[in-house]
Amino acid sequence: MRIVVTGASGKVGGEVARLLHGAPGVTLRLVGRSLERLPALEGVEQAQAGFGDADACAAAFDGADALLLVSVGEAEDRLDQHRTAIDAAARAGVRHVVYTSFLGASDDAGFTLARDHGATEEMLRGSGTAWTFLRDSFYADVLLDFAGDDRVIRGPGGTGRCAFIARRDVAEVAARILRDPAPYAGRALDLTGPVAVSLAEAALLMTRATEEEYEYVDESMAEARASRAPYGAADWQVEAWISTYTAIRDGELDLVSGHVQEVLGRAPRDLEEAVADPL
Repeated sequence: MRIVVTGASGKVGGEVARLLHGAPGVTLRLVGRSLERLPALEGVEQAQAGFGDADACAAAFDGADALLLVSVGEAEDRLDQHRTAIDAAARAGVRHVVYTSFLGASDDAGFTLARDHGATEEMLRGSGTAWTFLRDSFYADVLLDFAGDDRVIRGPGGTGRCAFIARRDVAEVAARILRDPAPYAGRALDLTGPVAVSLAEAALLMTRATEEEYEYVDESMAEARASRAPYGAADWQVEAWISTYTAIRDGELDLVSGHVQEVLGRAPRDLEEAVADPL
């Protein structure tokens, strides 16, 4: 079968590519905006395409039995890019799309970027192509980036809890489904870690895993906006960053799912494992 992986220059897409490389009976094509940034894997096809270029996407997706559609990064035109890519997939005759969505994706999600995922899911439902949604919780690995050089996680997350998921587990689930997507057609899988923890607890687990001191500081909304002001980001982006924490505070991510276990036949990695061996 032919499997096409978008976002292959990124963490999850790149790991999916490595997991599928050399799999019996699989022809693999990697897609990215820059060929130079794609993993150099022997015998693997490469195609250059950004989601804003309909013709390039259609050519890159042509002949795909299964397509991993990795959502694009934060951008005001994110939905337009997703719509172009989905239309191109339908035009190219892609048989099944596996889309990296987000836990609780909907038009009223507290995490504002999850609203884009909800809208993208609706596009795929109406595309005429078979689909599977991987609704990932927040990545455990990204907590390291949130903490930064001073190893302090700052945000208005209160005592809310989240079952952070290892990016490696998301990649393994995606690779497994891409090999045999039919059993998962029309399903939205919630991908979470094995236990929900508060951000203060996450900092303690990160300290244990790395043997470096991590801390969580619970900010007020005013403090959160002030601490992010130096980045000079647009208002919508700042609100998206802050909503990462408020969605946790409000209990929207306090969910533990068995879907990783269902697909992989094993429990998901815990936060300590994910932080000790991040993608």
